[in-house]
Amino acid sequence: MLLNVTLTLLDGLGTTVQIFLLTLLFALPLGLVIAFGSMSKITPLRWVCNLLVWVVRGTPLMLQLIGFMYIPGILGHNIWGGGDVGRMTATVVAFSINYACYFSVIYRGGIQGVPLGQREAAQVLGMTKRQIFFKVTLLQMIKRIVPPMSNEIITLVKDTSLARIIAVYELTFTGYSYMKSSGLVWPLLYTGVFYLLFVGILTLLFNFIERKLSYFR
Repeated sequence: MLLNVTLTLLDGLGTTVQIFLLTLLFALPLGLVIAFGSMSKITPLRWVCNLLVWVVRGTPLMLQLIGFMYIPGILGHNIWGGGDVGRMTATVVAFSINYACYFSVIYRGGIQGVPLGQREAAQVLGMTKRQIFFKVTLLQMIKRIVPPMSNEIITLVKDTSLARIIAVYELTFTGYSYMKSSGLVWPLLYTGVFYLLFVGILTLLFNFIERKLSYFR
């Protein structure tokens, strides 16, 4: 019984990992775009980016998932299609936009945390804006954002369980299905072991990255 449950949960874990990796793939670069937009000298662009961040951070991710999944269909435009692929696509889009907004705030804090005098000194030396960003700002920003980014990324692991609200067959949904079909509670609790292992691996990875960046103060 334990082996069968474990194999079934591993199948659900595969979907959880897919949501996790795809969200990072899209949210990390999108967050940087939103961060630059929120700091832009173009007022309308800055307002739009700040409004987006405010709305996303101010509403539950669960509501955003439901909205992305069902509102297009209600409006007569079923852009996601049907079946598992459609639900998975809506999930990744909702998660990516949500986490991009949170990442943008971290990016913005990291960029603004770099002393202005260093950027001014680089300008005096004749460096272009592109060179200043990649050679002066970026390295210091990465050092500053690793701890808060690691917290957000670990939170993402646990937030993937919200995908079950739109019937995505991820890890928690898989454990919950045993309770619905057989009245067994322990498979749902057993999913905690998989989350702990996942988070443990990420924690070790981020600790390694922080140690590698510790030379840069």
